[in-house]
Amino acid sequence: QLQASGGGLVQTGESLRLSCTASRTILSTFISYNMGWYRQAPGKQRELVASIASGGSPNYVDSVKGRFTISKDNSKKTVYLQMNNLKPEDTAVYYCNARRADDDSWGQGTQVTVSS
Repeated sequence: QLQASGGGLVQTGESLRLSCTASRTILSTFISYNMGWYRQAPGKQRELVASIASGGSPNYVDSVKGRFTISKDNSKKTVYLQMNNLKPEDTAVYYCNARRADDDSWGQGTQVTVSS
């Protein structure tokens, strides 16, 4: 079970940090998952924003490169999305995802709203 938090209302240029914790997962299981953050804006399809593979390097959609950073703290079974220099076009519901060959789990979503 994934629990996401950290969304909110901010102004352009400000920062937020999203967190997603796998509260009911044992550590060895958490480490085996590829973790990602997706977002869905009104009227748009859900898109992958950032991902970090088990033991791999992070990847980002071009629109957030240089502004967003995905990271994992395995000891806390938590994945983070640090979002800096936020823009109105970043406004969306953000979802965390944990995926491996035999599983695909989603968090409940957290709203991020960036005002101009």
